Amino acid sequence: MPGSSESRYIRLEGESLFISGKNFQVPSERIPAGIYISVNVDSRRRWKSAISFLSSDESVVWGNYVTLSSHSSLALSVEIRASFELGRMLGSGEVIGRLSMPWNELLSHRHEPFDIPLPPVRGVHPSLKLKATIVRACNYQDDALFDSLVDCKIARDTDAGHAQFVKYVRRKTVSHLKRAVDHFQSVLDQCPVSHPDHATALTNLAWARLEGYMRNDVEDIDAITSLFRDALALRPQPHPDHPFSLFNIARALTWRHYKKNTAADIREAAQLHHELLPLCPEGTYLRSIAAGDGVDYVIRGCNDIPIDGSDEGIHLRRVVLELCPLGHPLRPGALNMLARAVRACFDQNGSIDDLDTSIQLFREAVSLCPEGHADRDAYLNNLADSLTSRFKHQGKPHDLNEAISLHEEALRRRPVGYKYRDYSLDNLGLALIDRFKTRGDIDDITQAISLHREALTLRSPGHPHRDATLNNLAVTLQTRYHTSHVSDDLDEAIDLYRESLRLTRLDHSKRHISLFNLSSALCSRFTQTQQNEDVEEAITLCQQPLAALSSLHPDRHFSYVWLQEAYLTRYRILHDPADLLLAIENFRLASGHATQGFPERIKAVWYWIAAAEAYNHASGLEAYTTFFNLFDGYLATRSSTISRREAAATFHYARSLPVDAASVCHYLSWWSRAVASSGLWHLDSGLQSKTSSQQIRHWRCNYLELSMRVSNAVQSSATITDRAAADREAAGLRYVNLPAFSRFLLPPSYENLQAAARQGPVIILIASQYSCSAIIVPTSGDPHHVPLPSIAVADLNILKDRFTRAIRESSRMNPRESRTDLIVLLRIIWDQIMLPIVDVLEHVLKLQRRSRIWLCPTAAFTSIPLHAAHPFQTKADRSGKEPCLEDLYICSYTPTLSALIRSRQLMKKRVPPSFVAIGQGQPGAGKGKALLAVDSELELVHKLVPATANRTTISGDAATRAGALEALQQNTWVHLACHGKQDPEQPYDSHFVMKDEHLTLLDIMERHLPQAEFAFLSACHTAVGDDETPDEVIHLAAGLQFSGFKSVVGTLWEVDDSVAKHVVEAFYGYMFGDLKKGGVMDCTRAAWALNCATHAVKTKVPLEQRMVFVHIGTLIVVGVRPAKPTRAFKPHPFCLIEPRLTTTDVINALMIQNTHSMMRLSLLPDFLGYLVADARAEIVAGYRKGCQYFRQIDSKGISWVTKLDGDIRARRHSTLTVVATIRTFSMRSSKLSLVAERMSVTYPFSHQTHDKVICGATHLQVRQIGPPSH
Repeated sequence: MPGSSESRYIRLEGESLFISGKNFQVPSERIPAGIYISVNVDSRRRWKSAISFLSSDESVVWGNYVTLSSHSSLALSVEIRASFELGRMLGSGEVIGRLSMPWNELLSHRHEPFDIPLPPVRGVHPSLKLKATIVRACNYQDDALFDSLVDCKIARDTDAGHAQFVKYVRRKTVSHLKRAVDHFQSVLDQCPVSHPDHATALTNLAWARLEGYMRNDVEDIDAITSLFRDALALRPQPHPDHPFSLFNIARALTWRHYKKNTAADIREAAQLHHELLPLCPEGTYLRSIAAGDGVDYVIRGCNDIPIDGSDEGIHLRRVVLELCPLGHPLRPGALNMLARAVRACFDQNGSIDDLDTSIQLFREAVSLCPEGHADRDAYLNNLADSLTSRFKHQGKPHDLNEAISLHEEALRRRPVGYKYRDYSLDNLGLALIDRFKTRGDIDDITQAISLHREALTLRSPGHPHRDATLNNLAVTLQTRYHTSHVSDDLDEAIDLYRESLRLTRLDHSKRHISLFNLSSALCSRFTQTQQNEDVEEAITLCQQPLAALSSLHPDRHFSYVWLQEAYLTRYRILHDPADLLLAIENFRLASGHATQGFPERIKAVWYWIAAAEAYNHASGLEAYTTFFNLFDGYLATRSSTISRREAAATFHYARSLPVDAASVCHYLSWWSRAVASSGLWHLDSGLQSKTSSQQIRHWRCNYLELSMRVSNAVQSSATITDRAAADREAAGLRYVNLPAFSRFLLPPSYENLQAAARQGPVIILIASQYSCSAIIVPTSGDPHHVPLPSIAVADLNILKDRFTRAIRESSRMNPRESRTDLIVLLRIIWDQIMLPIVDVLEHVLKLQRRSRIWLCPTAAFTSIPLHAAHPFQTKADRSGKEPCLEDLYICSYTPTLSALIRSRQLMKKRVPPSFVAIGQGQPGAGKGKALLAVDSELELVHKLVPATANRTTISGDAATRAGALEALQQNTWVHLACHGKQDPEQPYDSHFVMKDEHLTLLDIMERHLPQAEFAFLSACHTAVGDDETPDEVIHLAAGLQFSGFKSVVGTLWEVDDSVAKHVVEAFYGYMFGDLKKGGVMDCTRAAWALNCATHAVKTKVPLEQRMVFVHIGTLIVVGVRPAKPTRAFKPHPFCLIEPRLTTTDVINALMIQNTHSMMRLSLLPDFLGYLVADARAEIVAGYRKGCQYFRQIDSKGISWVTKLDGDIRARRHSTLTVVATIRTFSMRSSKLSLVAERMSVTYPFSHQTHDKVICGATHLQVRQIGPPSH
């Protein structure tokens, strides 16, 4: 050996300088925070390595080396110790292994790393790997930690406690546990709360006692848990020992659950594991333990907890799912449990979003269970059940067909003799019944009966679920009876219902369902046999649950529903008016039972409406109103546009109710209610302001939470249920009392809706199963009803199909060929639809020509080009052609009244105009043919748009979905030239074709574009509605208006891009024609410009390509430019009020130099109300001067009295009140007299224009296609 031991320095290191070890076991089986090496240097000092994590493979690497002098001892003395703290240590930890090796033996390995075996621990042989190297000198600065060996009572007691605890674990003697606990208790007594080692002392004591509890030697688990909680409180994140404290509590709770089966413990343990795992680095021993058997036990324990659809229950299931990453064997089960919890939430609250989510989760669970997996059949059944439920809510046949296929697969996996075959037989039978009700295939009902009979044989007398199968078989037989009318089926069904009821306990939570079913069957037999005892028993059976259920129990709703059926059944036979009154009263009770969910209450109202219509009962209008109120409440709980539409589509059987309600109002001569009942508003209309949107989100959350409380409380006591229901009603009242929510969840008043007609009449066209008609909402006064007796809904559908064919044929014709078929169809529209309306406009409302009108079509009218109505005939005096609708008036469309009101709200900030033209003539593969004229159209638009508009063009590869969305948000004016596609199945998927991805309607509607003004959509199918909500038109143009664009030009069908440029050129020519005279870009000219453009291109553009363009939007007065008053007022022949008003216009309006200018005096206060504050002084001065000048013109005929409140030099937020009293008015050029009227309007002024918000509840509409199932 080189050198002598007295003069040598030896460096201990490992491979790559790092000392390592493997197979380390902690004798006490406690989870270590880390492992460290301790080397005695001499009698006064020892060297300690850093504490390193124990890896999941039980190995350790230390990033230290040490240089020792061989003359201080005869041999190397090393201890491997487990530390239970990563931070400050208390004591020396627990010994894992010791070794002593002479220096010469250590150096005999010739400077190569070698393994040093340590004594076995729990049957495993740990080892230490290092190498020894002779060095010339010791440089302690490069070494690790040198501690002085100081004697300390706290440390001694702690180490003694660890030693005794190891003996207890090894020998299982309680005396050693008692000594360990005494030592740890002594340490805790020496470490008060303020002591830095208090948390460690708490943990050591708690762990020792927990081990005793696990071995049944200690009983007080609650005290143990409290100790761990106290320690955790002293180790908040990011304390290095925080993860270990989380693990300790989770372990204690898990063991308490194991012994006491307390659900709260396993829930909290799951939450603690959820917090713990992200804090445990991958590959560490703590993570392997936390994510191993311990968490698996927690997952299984949570799976044993009953399904809970509350927020807390769903949160727990999500936590458990996150404990099961991809590849975890328990992930399918966690997905299944989460899906069931979300499904339970749907069952409680009726949110279709929850049902969709549960289906997605069930699908993933099934996908993770290949053929042969033990749980695949159960997951198939659960998925099928949710699909069936969605079918019942949305009526989509593919959901039901898939559910049947899944049930059939599950049944194949459960052959004869399989334990759960009876469940699959019953479930498949029920699904087949649902399909039979839809398709009427007798094979389905026959197979269902066979399946239920087989299930009944498997559930022999004494089986706990025999009553359910008896009920299901009875339902199937009763269903077949309603088709075949074989009395034997009905009699057997009644017998089966009676047996099922006999087997159902009196306190069973679903006993009332058996009562209702038997009652229904008895009513059916009464209808057949007219035996009074059957209907009397049916009524008694329905009354029994009312006596048993608490006053606010949700299922009382069904008692009312079935009672009304019993009374109505008796009324049909005996015709006693008292029975009809009782039926109607039970309809009221069912629809008004607040603790039942919206869907069931809405369904009950639908039956109420059907009964009222069938028997001509006076409650019909009340039923319609109740339907709309409940419908609004239901949609108010939805958080997104799509979810609200899908929720509305749930009631597919009631699609025609809005127009039917309007027809009812028509027959009762309640025109104002007819406007409201027509349903032409949308839920979002009253919720668009920034303030109210935050409030409504809070209301949704609050209302849903309270609804869940009501549902959950039903399971406890009547007192709790009553309190929860009262809280929910109080929540609704609190929001209704807010100014912005005064009519929240209520239909808007007619006065609110009439604001849509402020700049011109709105014509609502109603197509009902009872009649077709129009309601004209004038600028002031009551609405006017216009019957359309020459046309019915069936005629409109035929007309729609004929238009489709005529447009298709015209597209193949030469531009100069006569469009005979189109001309015939447009004459029909004129004669049967628009002529009666024009007569009222001209002769009743005295609406002058070239005035603005808005068309608001509903139902089948949405597919008819009403604006293009044309008589195509010569005047009687042969002085020329009879004018068409667009000769008489400037037409615009509005998808809803609320959309028109909303688009008239002032922009909060006037910004400089910016114009972007977006074109995509070369879409990607499979996205449509190339549009060769797009580039030339973009160049043309670029030339026509003034340079002051900050114009830009996006085309080719730059015209992507993201690029288009960004352009929409950054510009106030937009021109789109590309393919457009309307999706009739999913209108929100309607889209513009971009280079990469589609720019969908949903993409646009999700953007808030408050500064947007105008959009020209030179694309196909941008203004065509969908079939699901025909009275709430959803199309691309309306989507842009919804997002903030005030004025939009769209298309009804395919546009010929080579011809469309003529319309585009003429349109922008009229839009920007006045800019050379100092005007500004004004989106309110759009309807007028489109009207002029289509007239101007008659010789260039064929009929079908002229009428394809429509205007959607409104007139918006955003400000008045100050100017000096002048006498002259020479409006353009087609000018109404479209150009932006100047002070000159206001003064000239006062002077009324031209009665055909249509500057109605009744609009004056509105004009003044929109003036910007900076122009106020000049406006008022001009107003005074104009009045004086006007008197000089005709002092005898006109007298004006004005009153100005407040100093015009006051601050910008002062209020200007204008009171104008028109006494008399006569014109030398016209014998016109105006009825005396008084106008008083108050507007707050600010530097920005004032945003007037009109709030009101709204309705999406649905159409009846068949009765819903009970």
